Amino acid sequence: MPIKLSHNIENIPPSATMLMTQLARDLKAEGKNIISMSAGEPDFDTPKTIKEAAIDAINRGETKYTAVDGIDDLKQAVIDKFKNDNNLDYEKGNISIAPGGKSIIFNAILSTINPGDEVIIPAPYWVSYPDIVKLAGGNPVIIETSPDNNFKISPDDLEKNITEKTKWLFINSPSNPTGQVYSKAELINLAEIIKKHKNLYILSDDIYEYIRYQNNERFYTIAELDEEVFSRTLTMNGVSKAYSMTGWRIGYCGGPIEIINAMRKLMGQSTSNPSSISQWATVEALNGSKDFLNLWIESFKERRDFIVNYLNQCNGISCLNPEGAFYVYPSCEGLIGKEYKGKIISNDKDFAMILLKEKLVSVVHGGAFGLSPFFRISYATSMDNIKLACDRIGELCDEATS
Repeated sequence: MPIKLSHNIENIPPSATMLMTQLARDLKAEGKNIISMSAGEPDFDTPKTIKEAAIDAINRGETKYTAVDGIDDLKQAVIDKFKNDNNLDYEKGNISIAPGGKSIIFNAILSTINPGDEVIIPAPYWVSYPDIVKLAGGNPVIIETSPDNNFKISPDDLEKNITEKTKWLFINSPSNPTGQVYSKAELINLAEIIKKHKNLYILSDDIYEYIRYQNNERFYTIAELDEEVFSRTLTMNGVSKAYSMTGWRIGYCGGPIEIINAMRKLMGQSTSNPSSISQWATVEALNGSKDFLNLWIESFKERRDFIVNYLNQCNGISCLNPEGAFYVYPSCEGLIGKEYKGKIISNDKDFAMILLKEKLVSVVHGGAFGLSPFFRISYATSMDNIKLACDRIGELCDEATS
C-alpha cells in the first residue's frame, strides 16, 4: 500500500519555474533546439575573485561544520553591506545565513506562522511565496495588481486587506516576475499604513537590489525609511543573482532578534549550516569589488530594450518596460481565444505550452505568479538566443487565427 502523503505537501503544486525549466531540458535531451527563457539564472560566470576565495578556503581546510546560521566573518560582511548600502544597523545576533534566499523565507515563515495567520502577498509574486505560507499552515492573502499601476500595491490596497489575523506583508523590489521597483515615496506611503497595525511584520525580498537600470536613482528598502518599521522588518538578500552564484546557495537576512533566534533553532533541526566553502566565497563577494556589475547591467539593459521593443510589435502582446531584475512580464491577452494549429489558446498556460511544444521556446505562464493573462520571460541569456526566441514568438502571434 502506498504511503499516505501529508496534506500540506499534497496541497501545493510543483514550482512552475522549475517545471518549465525541466520540460525544456527534457525536450533538449531529445535533440530539439530549445531556447530556455524560464529560469531566473544569470548566464555570466561567477567572478574569478570569488571562485579563488572558495579555492583558498578549501586549501585552508575550511571544510567542517560551521555555526548553524553562518560564520562570524560572513555575518560581519553582511552587517557592513547593510550599513553601507542600505543604512541599516544590525549586530551579529540579528543576522542569519542560510542555504539560499528561499531558505531564508522558508525559515522565517515556518518559525512565525500559526494556523490561520494571514500573509499579504502582492500579485504577481515569486512562485514560492504562497506555497511556503501554506506549508506553514498560514493563509496567503493575494492583492492583484495590474500594468496600470506598474504592478505595485497602493496604501489603500494594503489597508483594505489587513485584518486582525495579518502577520506578514511581502515586498519584492525589484520584482520577480515584473522587474518593477518601488520608489522611496511609494515605500514611505506603505510604511504609514504598516505603522498603524502593530502586529504586522514585513518581509522585504531585495534579492535583485543591484540589478537596476535607473542608475541615477538610489535603491531604497523599506526598513531604512522608518525606525518603527525597521523594528518589524526582515530584510532578505543573497548572492545568487547579483554575483551569478545560483549554485552556491547562500542567502542572508537581518531582522528582529527573536525571529532570527527562531530561524536558527529551525535550521538546527533541518539544514544545519550552509556550505562552509560557499560562505567563505560570499565573504569575498560582499567585501570585494562590484565593478563587474557595470558590464553585466549594461548587457541586461541591452537585452531588455530589445525584447520589450520587439514584443510590443507582436500581434496580441503588450509589455511594460521593467526597471530592474532580468525579466519581462508581457500580457498575451490579445491572443486569448485564438487558434494555433487546431489548438485554442484559452489562457496564458495554453500559450506557454504551445510556445514550448510548437516553437521550442520555454517561458513561464502568468498563472504561476498569480496573475493572468501574462507570461514571464527571463532575458538572462545571450542576445542571439533572445533574437531567435523573439522571432519564434512573433511567428506564433502572426500564425494564430481568430
